[in-house]
Amino acid sequence: MEDLMVENLFSGNRELQIQAATELNKLRSKQRHRLAERGIISPLVSMLQSQDYEAIEASLLALLGLAFGSERTQRISVANSILVLSRNKIRIVKAGVIPVLIDLLQCQSEELIELTIAAMLILSSCTANKLVIASSGTIQLLVEMLNLVNADANEICSFSMQARIDTIATLQNLSTCHQIMPSIASSGVIYSLLQLIHCSEKASELTEKAMALLENIVSSSENSIQETASTGGAIRILVEAVEEGSPQCKEHAVGILLHICQSCRDKYRGLILMEGVMPGLLQLSVDGTWRAKSMARELLLLLRDCSNYASTSKQSNHELMEQIMQAIDADGEKVTGTTLSLVEEMITKLSI
Repeated sequence: MEDLMVENLFSGNRELQIQAATELNKLRSKQRHRLAERGIISPLVSMLQSQDYEAIEASLLALLGLAFGSERTQRISVANSILVLSRNKIRIVKAGVIPVLIDLLQCQSEELIELTIAAMLILSSCTANKLVIASSGTIQLLVEMLNLVNADANEICSFSMQARIDTIATLQNLSTCHQIMPSIASSGVIYSLLQLIHCSEKASELTEKAMALLENIVSSSENSIQETASTGGAIRILVEAVEEGSPQCKEHAVGILLHICQSCRDKYRGLILMEGVMPGLLQLSVDGTWRAKSMARELLLLLRDCSNYASTSKQSNHELMEQIMQAIDADGEKVTGTTLSLVEEMITKLSI
């Protein structure tokens, strides 16, 4: 059966190739791996250039099976399975698939675009592929797709939620390579992510993914911090995420606010306070994730009114902050309305 499948894929016959590509995903992982070693990736990539919808779809699904399907099989060892999976991803990219996928991202079929984004996501998870993918123009194209989603509410309906999540996740995969981060940061994606977060449900997976990528970018350079902070409505968007987001979204949002405030406290302290960050920040310092609690408390300290953040000379202010922290920790898992009012009153005293 494997011999016949290889023969059909190399035959050049449309029907036989489509049949073989379709049957490929029905095989066990070890069988698919053996076929990959016999060179079937090359004809599958050629099928992507056929201008034939059925052939392209069958080929994309087959390539996805080779790159991802083995993750769901029984393993002799975790290390061996990871090696097998990575080899297939590298083989696919070395076969010249990236320029072909770039072209498919610009086709008229929404179904093929979404399959192509899924392929980009899986291939970009392999470290050896990241630079090849980034150097092909993928980053700018993915950002333009996010901008298209942001431009019109009708586009949001035609571009599925999973496709948007996969687009952001692909950029996140690429951002883990320090050589690529400057290209991502300068691509205009910061504005695109802020717009997406603004227009989406704050507790959604999409917003969580977008906020995670944004924090990763912001933490990479001072220029990224400044671009984020200077984008109109950015601080307000981040404060809303601290109030309304999922636990992970809140963690990323407070992390970004902390980076902004740390970069130039005198410039951004007042702007952050004016957006009403305090209630959400205080609540987060009580019931956020471990990391969110730590960052929320650090931001609280930065938001107090003293001429030097590092100074401990103003003992009265220091004592008030200690009272604030004690009030936050007192009695419970939630900050009650009374406690919240008391804490806000204490913080107001720090401005006197």
